[in-house]
Amino acid sequence: MTSILIADDHKLIRETWSFILSRDTRFSVIGCCSNAEEAVVTCGEKNPDVVLMDINMTPFSGLEATRRIRTNSPNTRVIAITMHAQAGYARKMLEMGASGYVTKNSSREEMINAIVEVAKGNVFVCDEIKEAFSEDTREDSDCAPACQLTDRELAIVNLIRLGSSSKDISSELKISIKTVEVHRHNILKKLKLKNAASLIHFMNTRYVSL
Repeated sequence: MTSILIADDHKLIRETWSFILSRDTRFSVIGCCSNAEEAVVTCGEKNPDVVLMDINMTPFSGLEATRRIRTNSPNTRVIAITMHAQAGYARKMLEMGASGYVTKNSSREEMINAIVEVAKGNVFVCDEIKEAFSEDTREDSDCAPACQLTDRELAIVNLIRLGSSSKDISSELKISIKTVEVHRHNILKKLKLKNAASLIHFMNTRYVSL
């Protein structure tokens, strides 16, 4: 069962998602937080599998909260739940360590799919944001190859950026080291890059920055 913490400054949204997810036997809602500081502290205490994080939080943003959660509770994965449908916000959340990005225009089915995929160790971006990425990359053709990456490849890229070795990635995603190496080769080939260092530079400057 996937344990979930909901962090949103709107009580109705917290209560609605808590009600919906609690009725699904795959999930256990272990708490709700109304501010970013409380979310960071609660993650440290309860170590939920997934946090649903609003970007517009106080006393600091969901972006900063995500960074702190990923630093202090590395086994907890964060999904941004936000009204912002701009590609820049999604890129920044991924840069901060989020594994998913879902807008408040997304359906219940898309939200649940996001939780399931992120809990497996994958990266999930809702259809609205994928479209925003596509529109954005048409304006900057250098970013276009990144859209060719699969969710699993994006998950591996994010782990590489965090300094994980192939052995670490193998353990985190529960796949063989050989499979990790195949994915790494395919990622570099798709992006036309030579090594991990050039990959990190590419993702930082082209794909996950505002």
